[in-house]
Amino acid sequence: MTNNSTKLLFLSTLLMGTILSISSNSWLGVWMGLEINLLSFIPMLANNKNMMMNESSIKYFIVQAMASTMLLFSILMIQMKYPMMWEKEIIPSIMVSSSLLLKIGAAPFHFWFPEVMGASNWINCLTLMTWQKIAPMLTLSYCIQLSTFIFSITILSIIIGALGGLNQTSLRQIMAYSSISHLGWMISSLAVSENMWEIYFIVYSVMSMVLILMFKQMNLFFMNQIYTTKNVKTEVKFMMFLSLLSLGGLPPFLGFLPKWIIMQSLVENNLAILASIMVVLTTITLYYYMRISFSALIMSYTENSWSMKIKHQKSSFILPVTVMISTIGLMSTSTLISLY
Repeated sequence: MTNNSTKLLFLSTLLMGTILSISSNSWLGVWMGLEINLLSFIPMLANNKNMMMNESSIKYFIVQAMASTMLLFSILMIQMKYPMMWEKEIIPSIMVSSSLLLKIGAAPFHFWFPEVMGASNWINCLTLMTWQKIAPMLTLSYCIQLSTFIFSITILSIIIGALGGLNQTSLRQIMAYSSISHLGWMISSLAVSENMWEIYFIVYSVMSMVLILMFKQMNLFFMNQIYTTKNVKTEVKFMMFLSLLSLGGLPPFLGFLPKWIIMQSLVENNLAILASIMVVLTTITLYYYMRISFSALIMSYTENSWSMKIKHQKSSFILPVTVMISTIGLMSTSTLISLY
């Protein structure tokens, strides 16, 4: 994948697949859009120079092909109006939901997601965490119901997202488990209202993009690389620290705003217990976010004196601006809400 024109071709078909899927008025059109999206993303994942990337693209293909087969089978069952299952519509709905949850990597169908993320480059990781979730989640909104199945998926995603990231040293896998945790919030928001999901997804995408562009710019892939002063300036560490806390959903930052809205909506829908469980479990993710940015918090810490100086790309002015928006975002938005 060295040719830029080839990348552009696959990127355009990737976007086209998602747009076809979300604008289609038939299940078959949705399935076709998801397939175009899948077949466009695999060449972007593959890399002739890196065998691990090729392995991750094969893993991604097998899982997504299985999910697509399951979705097509479920669609055919719905179209045939299978007599035993059509009476309550619960089983076809659960089957469609399960295939879409497997596509986005929600727990308990999450096993492929950290593996694929761990062997990809940062841009592919960002695509997997944001764009690749749009079509399956909007399709999921057609058949999602406030049921025990969705509640258990939500809680399980947040538990696995919280506990899975605790013993990780790879930043890409930490971001993968973070994404699984956020998926729990997104699924619960989708069950309540599609507008809530849009707000959450936009804020989450911006926060993820800021962090991933920081990691890419500084060429960071593992936690021990962050602790070397020659590689990372203190101001950049502090910006990273603020962005991580915002992604974790700590109150003064923008990342808390969509969680606040979802909590309020869940309480209004008599789901206060679910909201409480979600909030308590999400605080665990803050632990590993803070562990990443620990060097920005304390005055003196152990450094590797033998660390090599890595050549960085030129720093962009966009990152400090987005970090500033993240920092003052909640304060400004809550002021606007109170004035309104």
